[in-house]
Amino acid sequence: MSVNNKAQVGIIMGSKSDLPVMQDAIDVLKVLGVEFEVTIVSAHRTPQRMFDYAKNAASRGLKVIIAGAGGAAHLPGMVASITHLPVIGVPVKSSNSIDGWDSVLSILQMPNGIPVATVALNAAKNAGILAAQILGTHDETISKNIIDFKEELARKVIETAVEVEDTQF
Repeated sequence: MSVNNKAQVGIIMGSKSDLPVMQDAIDVLKVLGVEFEVTIVSAHRTPQRMFDYAKNAASRGLKVIIAGAGGAAHLPGMVASITHLPVIGVPVKSSNSIDGWDSVLSILQMPNGIPVATVALNAAKNAGILAAQILGTHDETISKNIIDFKEELARKVIETAVEVEDTQF
């Protein structure tokens, strides 16, 4: 397991096939200046690795875990049942998925007492932003980076609106 001693966010996924989706969380955390680590932790194929990761995450300095999984998608919920850290689940539309709904519902329908913040199907970027927002409540630099990021989103929408408005239909 590659460990970043400065990491505040752990990004885990059930298999390497989830990486193209989870890359969006990696990319946005870089933009927002948030330190992170990335690894593969399968709830079904490596349950002891999952248990150890979740149990030791806080003591290693992590503050939030983003867990992406497809199919049965038990990883986010199982991790949330082991750690006291906030867990953000990313449902991944996998090759064996039922149009992604199986993943969405597996992550979304957690029993009371074991919450998992769930983003939309394949929405790892939103998971990264949400993780940064959680950290930003106690870190002014990250908070400022989020404000700047959202102002840039707004600026792009206004630019596009002006382009559309100036179009002669």
